[in-house]
Amino acid sequence: MTFDWVSGLFTTIQNNEMVRNRECIYKASKLIGEILKVLQRHGYIGAFEYIEDGRGGKFRIQLLGRVNRSAPIRPRFNVKKDEFERWEKLYLPGRNIGILIVTTPRGVMSHIEAKEQGIGGKLLGYVY
Repeated sequence: MTFDWVSGLFTTIQNNEMVRNRECIYKASKLIGEILKVLQRHGYIGAFEYIEDGRGGKFRIQLLGRVNRSAPIRPRFNVKKDEFERWEKLYLPGRNIGILIVTTPRGVMSHIEAKEQGIGGKLLGYVY
């Protein structure tokens, strides 16, 4: 049985926000760290820190209470640089509300940053 770490991260953040916890802990990986940096840049989470536990490590994530909904996008659709509008309408509640998280050849970023750089990628999830 495999476990999708990206889905687990979005579910953990969503569940802890719903019960108004101030922080949560989740398993560490490079991809998870990059997703957390994007969420922090856009103001959805506060600081996060890596905790070494001898088994791969964990992240302690400070929650700010700004996440109304966070979810993974499965399957991970390919998106071209001029197709972001379609996916925004499908997953986000309104114009300029929330972000799509995209993995690109230049790293993990929001769809806003990907549009500015003129690159496409694969959708990982969304937050608003």
